[in-house]
Amino acid sequence: MIYHDSEHRLWVLSGPSSSYVLHLDEADRPRVMHWGPRLTPEQAASLLLRLPRPGFRPVEDPLEGSFDLIATGGLCYGHAGLQVRFADGTRDLELVFTGQRRTDRELVLAYADRHYPLAVECHYRLYGDVIERHLVLRNEGEPVTVVRADSATWVLPRLNGYRLSSVRGQWGAETRLHRAELPYGETVLTSRRGVTSHQANPWAMVDDGTAGEEHGAVYSCALAWSGSWRLTAQRLPTERVTLSAGAGHDPVTWELGIGEELVTPVCAGLYTEGGFGAASRAWHDHQLRHVLPHAGEIRPVLYNSWEATGFDVSLDGQIRLAESAARMGVELFVVDDGWFGTRTHDAAGLGDWYPNPHRFPDGLGPLIDRVHELGMRFGLWVEPEMVNPDSDLYRAHPDWVIHRPHRRRTEHRNQLVLDLSRPEVGDWLYRTLDELLAKNAVDFLKWDMNRPFTEAGPDERLWLGHVRTLYDVLDRLRAAHPHVRIESCSSGGGRVDLGILRRTDQVWTSDNTDALDRLDIQHGFSQLYPARVMGAWVTDSPNPYTGREIPLDFRFHVAMAGVLAIGGALTEWSQADLDRAAELVADYKRIRPLVQHGRQYRLLPPDGELSAVQYLASDGGEAAVLVHRRARRFGHADPGIPLRALDPDARYRDTATGEVHHGAVLLTHGLFPDLAPGDYASALVHLVRE
Repeated sequence: MIYHDSEHRLWVLSGPSSSYVLHLDEADRPRVMHWGPRLTPEQAASLLLRLPRPGFRPVEDPLEGSFDLIATGGLCYGHAGLQVRFADGTRDLELVFTGQRRTDRELVLAYADRHYPLAVECHYRLYGDVIERHLVLRNEGEPVTVVRADSATWVLPRLNGYRLSSVRGQWGAETRLHRAELPYGETVLTSRRGVTSHQANPWAMVDDGTAGEEHGAVYSCALAWSGSWRLTAQRLPTERVTLSAGAGHDPVTWELGIGEELVTPVCAGLYTEGGFGAASRAWHDHQLRHVLPHAGEIRPVLYNSWEATGFDVSLDGQIRLAESAARMGVELFVVDDGWFGTRTHDAAGLGDWYPNPHRFPDGLGPLIDRVHELGMRFGLWVEPEMVNPDSDLYRAHPDWVIHRPHRRRTEHRNQLVLDLSRPEVGDWLYRTLDELLAKNAVDFLKWDMNRPFTEAGPDERLWLGHVRTLYDVLDRLRAAHPHVRIESCSSGGGRVDLGILRRTDQVWTSDNTDALDRLDIQHGFSQLYPARVMGAWVTDSPNPYTGREIPLDFRFHVAMAGVLAIGGALTEWSQADLDRAAELVADYKRIRPLVQHGRQYRLLPPDGELSAVQYLASDGGEAAVLVHRRARRFGHADPGIPLRALDPDARYRDTATGEVHHGAVLLTHGLFPDLAPGDYASALVHLVRE
């Protein structure tokens, strides 16, 4: 609910267990009085008694860093989330409050500059304890340059300390969790690449330095944007801390002409108690309830042909792989790169989205028909935002790529990026994919994006327009072909965020399929994103990326922590491995509802000898536990692994062994899984309440 106290110019935004309290001061600045445990309106109003006494005049503003709309001007010297430059060179903003619009779940606070014809609206929307926030800027006069427009600035209360949690990475090593004390000054997480990026992800969590997996208060925010972005964590010497996030990066600016407006992407904020585990579960629940387009669906077991064939794609070869995959229990068969245009290697064909006439002389129909006959859905890999210079599309439209006059066009992976901000390019993209889907019974698109922007310049039309056109094309395709499901891929996990997840059904987590590395990647991924969207492949051993040899069971048990997929060269697997893989696929299908829609508990992180993760049904009646041993050292026996959130008075039966466990014992002494001796041992334990 949203409560307004007009006498005190106070708003209280309350979810089931938290409140966010705003107060307009005498200068019409929206001060955050409280973000934390739920307060009644009366309790919130009592906070006004704690404001600085009248006549107190320090050298610097004592309230700096406490406002959720921080604009340049006055005694503000820290990070300003809203920065503009007017036509006469003025940079300061002096906003006055002009009104509000309010429902039980939505609040709009409206402001206007005291002199210049610029209006600013702050939009809030409640989803339980999650608050979504964005800005709308409207220009009614001479052109205005928007230097910075963060979607939200989240103000934390004073804590005894501050620790920042985020993820870092690179290609093949995405979403690795990083926790460290928040230093004084400004800590900037960002992407300047035109995509969300492998190097960072647009979310952050802050605690007082003492929170654990299951205890402590956590403040977090996440930006719903799939292009360049910046998140600034500011710690002032006065111990005020803010998290401010928005689209774009320096030196990109936005020009607002007369009558134009800028709508920023959504940034969501969340306060939770119960540690990082509770914060993650709350974010997972929010995405399953309010973000994903088909959250209630069970994602199918997928097979992808890339590692089996590379560019050597043929009708007969794909059918043989499909037949092997079907016998294994696969439900979705995806043909990867190499099916279109002249794409027999990575330097040609991107942009020409029609079946290769030599490889598929009768089109894709015969392959699709056979896949459907085998009881599987059919999917295709596409990379529609890219073009090879050696392609019909580029030869016809060389001006469609992102470039700057008098500068070379940097090729990466023999590719250039199409400028989707140009209307004719966006129209071509939609028409091409719409025709591909209309002419072929395709059920699934693996939508890839394999290189960042270069030679883009500071043109806001491009940086914002590319992403907005991408969103528009995805929205239109989903409306025109409602049966088609889409996976977001960008050389692995380069485009994962709440913006792309509103329009896709799952994401490709990383090109690195090494099961040992994946434990760390998946651990960091799960801090914000649910298992329901996390694509996880079982591939060959030795691993094609790292050369590591890992047993089949371990590879499967790691991949079972998300949306299970297989990507190996099945025609080269032994019959014993194929048979065992079929058993493991069947095991996954039995626990799949728990993994994809249950509550996740990270029991042991992947930095020790043992790691474990638990999935619990919403009613507590079933649990699945995946356990992995990296290495066995000194011959020590494996310790018990205490489980979480079970009914201590209930008994739970192991569906594989029939052994019955008391809930109280599992919660205290723990589960002792039957792990094979040696390194790379793993187990799946499925428990059902008696």
